Amino acid sequence: MFRTALRNVLAHKARLLMTVLAVMLGVAFVSGTLVFTDTFGTAYKNQSAKSFDHVSVAIEPDGGQGPAEEGDKGATRLDDALVREAAAVPGAESALGSVEGFTALAGKDGKLVGGNWGSRGTNYYPDARGHDPRWAFVRGRAPAGADEVALDSRTAERTGYRVGDSVRLSTNGSVTKAEVAGVFDTDDGNVLAGGSLVLFDNTTALRVLGDGAYDEIDVKAAPGTSQSALLHSVRDVLPEDTEARTGAALSAEQDRMIERQTGSTSQVLLVFAGIALFVGIFIIANTFTMLVAQRTRELALLRAVGASRRQVTRSVLTEAFLIGLVAAVAGGVLGIGVAVLLQTLLKAGGAGLPEGPLVLAPRTVLVSLLIGVGVTMTAAWLPGRRAAKIPPVAAMNSVHAAPTVRGLVVRNTLGSVVVALGTVLLFTDDNYVVSAGAGVVMVGVIILTPLLSRPFVAAAEPLLRLFGVAGRLARLNAVRNPRRTASTASALMIGLTLITAMTVVATSTSGAIDRMAADSLKADYTVSMANYEPLAPQVHKTVAALPEVTASSPVRTAYGEVGGAPNRLSGIDPKSFGSLVHLDLDSGSLRDLRGDAVLLDRDTAKERGLRAGDRVTVKFDDDGGRAHLRVAGVYRPNDLLNGVYVPTSVVDPHLSEIADEKVLVRVRGGASATAEDTLVKALGSNPALKIQDKEAISGEIGGAIDMLLKMLYGLLAMAVLIAVLGVVNTLAMSVFERRHEIGMLRAIGLDRAKVKRMVRLESVVISLFGAVLGVGLGLFLGWIAGGAVGEEVPTYRMDVPVSRLLVFLASAAVVGVLAALWPARGAARLNPLQAIKAE
Repeated sequence: MFRTALRNVLAHKARLLMTVLAVMLGVAFVSGTLVFTDTFGTAYKNQSAKSFDHVSVAIEPDGGQGPAEEGDKGATRLDDALVREAAAVPGAESALGSVEGFTALAGKDGKLVGGNWGSRGTNYYPDARGHDPRWAFVRGRAPAGADEVALDSRTAERTGYRVGDSVRLSTNGSVTKAEVAGVFDTDDGNVLAGGSLVLFDNTTALRVLGDGAYDEIDVKAAPGTSQSALLHSVRDVLPEDTEARTGAALSAEQDRMIERQTGSTSQVLLVFAGIALFVGIFIIANTFTMLVAQRTRELALLRAVGASRRQVTRSVLTEAFLIGLVAAVAGGVLGIGVAVLLQTLLKAGGAGLPEGPLVLAPRTVLVSLLIGVGVTMTAAWLPGRRAAKIPPVAAMNSVHAAPTVRGLVVRNTLGSVVVALGTVLLFTDDNYVVSAGAGVVMVGVIILTPLLSRPFVAAAEPLLRLFGVAGRLARLNAVRNPRRTASTASALMIGLTLITAMTVVATSTSGAIDRMAADSLKADYTVSMANYEPLAPQVHKTVAALPEVTASSPVRTAYGEVGGAPNRLSGIDPKSFGSLVHLDLDSGSLRDLRGDAVLLDRDTAKERGLRAGDRVTVKFDDDGGRAHLRVAGVYRPNDLLNGVYVPTSVVDPHLSEIADEKVLVRVRGGASATAEDTLVKALGSNPALKIQDKEAISGEIGGAIDMLLKMLYGLLAMAVLIAVLGVVNTLAMSVFERRHEIGMLRAIGLDRAKVKRMVRLESVVISLFGAVLGVGLGLFLGWIAGGAVGEEVPTYRMDVPVSRLLVFLASAAVVGVLAALWPARGAARLNPLQAIKAE
């Protein structure tokens, strides 16, 4: 039976090609993901290990104190005196202090370089020889005063800055100028990810970044001293509220963090690889079903000469094993190319990655083989079992050819039950159960596709009639074997269902954000720090003094207890707040928000049992002071406006340091390029400040959603490509199966052009059937998912992106035409006489 299976594989190489490609692509996705994440993780670990080369022991503030507490970097006083003490302990060769913080660097266009979170600054700490071992200069030298800085080489290349150029930067809200003294190379992860790194001389860095204290002190062991021995010595000089750890411990912690990050990336990619493989199952099952049907008499003869049912099934599974093995090996090799392609695309997109060799772990090889062989054999098991159950005499007479009515009834009943069960799960409150319900509904629809194919093809009949005989034949061919048509269409349906559902949710969410910004803000602009740290109160004073500004208010954050429970409080200017925001009030009035008043969101008011006119006690965290306030009103919160609002006159006396979260601004004539330019210049063209109108606020969130959607499109493209291969495979094998019939049609006058048109129309019908199912099911699942989003975003409503959906359907029709090129050409080139003679 093994020799028989091997002979069948070799005899049907062309017909099995698409199956091999489908499995190969799925396996390549999996192996490429594993190779990429292993390579990425190993390179970062090696880079991390390099960054700890000069660190034998690190002294840090202990457990969340000192620098870990925002704005409290000097609490544990990691200062120069402690650096000298650490350098003098037995076994220490040297010690250096490290300080780091947000540093906004302006490009030549005046805009922030490096992004909101990736713009950092740090210190150059010279050792006894005048060198800092952390930085390798490629041009120029280290900064030597407050008017000099050094830039990392990636930032210098990106911005065009050279040694001697003047740059503008900001660390604490004020803008300063400095000269570029040098350019250095670094493996810093933020820089590799597109951020910027600025070096200050040590004195300047302590002043502008560290409030006079270091974030960390790194001690290097002398030759012959172990890290553990040095750690023991360093602990003798540690002040209170500090801790010391070995470089090995820090490196191990970094490795664990990298593993978690790469593990999360790997899981996401593997989910989409699983979707691609799931789509491949339909192609494999279709292929083996058709191959088995074409070899029915051969299998019947084997049964007649003594082969058992189990042997016939094993023969089919052996074929699947051989095909899966070839596809798995090819997919594993192709996966290396996929990993290289992923690296290239990410680098081209500006995401810097550390350099390192490709890592092909034994796990990757094993997983590729197991998946390739396992998926193929799983998909081939049912066709093999079905073939083995056919009685030899019935097979020889081809009684088995059409699926029985009973079989279709059972399938349709099962599909209906599964869809009903999934629908019930969709309307539960648990998001995980809803997700499972979406999967169950999709499986149920896949089961029901044979039932759904007939009415769809019937609905398409008027259009097919326009193509004459070719159209009528295409319709008959599409409904001849509902299971085959359904299986082919289901592969395409899966990808389009997910794409449609995600597009609907993303489009609707973006619209909800736009509406939220438009409905909630009357202000034309918001001013905030680019890294979302507090603003200096001088910003509001500067803005309020501009003649173009008609109203402005700071939003000043404080923390405390409202009615005995923890709450964040926002201090605002009560005189102008009402003209800057639009609040949907349940009770009370914004006019009453003055003096000792407080405005509560609905959730807080409900939890505390408060209404407009009630009195409530507020306790402030900073000084423990209390204020007895009157509830001016209760409003409905959203993502832009929420929490508790009080006049700044109430919160200011209880704050240890006055700083604003943001400033709301309204200008005469509304938002315009001129008004924005006025604000930018008034604030010193500060790269650390972010000035946004309502459109920019929406765009910031919507841009992230759009980028995520494009990434998901790219990941699902593999599943769609495999589905296209399925259409090609089904048509090619169907043409081979119908070669006798096609020969007869050619013999009675159907020319080659009409034969091609017949196959193309059949392909388009199958592709559009899958697309219509996918788009319809995607709309339904998008509506369900939108219900969960709507609970969090009050302005959410389902927006159907009609233009994109039409593009999806048009693309499916194009896919049908392209997929039919090879099968149609093969059908048209059949020799009528030889085809008629074919058994």
